[in-house]
Amino acid sequence: MKKKPRIMVLKLREIIYTLIFLALGIFLIVLLIHMFSGKAGAEASTDSKYVPGVYTSALLLGNRHVDVEVAVDEDRIQGIRLVDLDESVTAMYPLVEPAIASLEEQILASQSVEQVALEEDSRYTGTLLLNAISNALSLAEP
Repeated sequence: MKKKPRIMVLKLREIIYTLIFLALGIFLIVLLIHMFSGKAGAEASTDSKYVPGVYTSALLLGNRHVDVEVAVDEDRIQGIRLVDLDESVTAMYPLVEPAIASLEEQILASQSVEQVALEEDSRYTGTLLLNAISNALSLAEP
């Protein structure tokens, strides 16, 4: 008993589609390997103190959330400010704005949160703000 030869007919369109999908698949695999290999982050300078950007840390005052925003470049802290500060928060906590101004002045002068002297009349508020600033700066570290 002889077997009949089978003839497969391929259309040129099917071959072209297969080659296109194969090329796209190879491209996506190479792209994923490049993205997740960790070599892309190695291009950044390792001697910089911070990753440039604006970093925020949430602070809960009573039942209101206030964000502490810290702007940094590669080597310096550029600015510290409060975001989403309502009139109700400033009325309930009148020492928040003077405390953040004092902390900003000291931190920008020394470029460190370790050498900050808290004022006696706003020690608790200053401690809360200093912790939020430290959290934001820890996000900025490479």
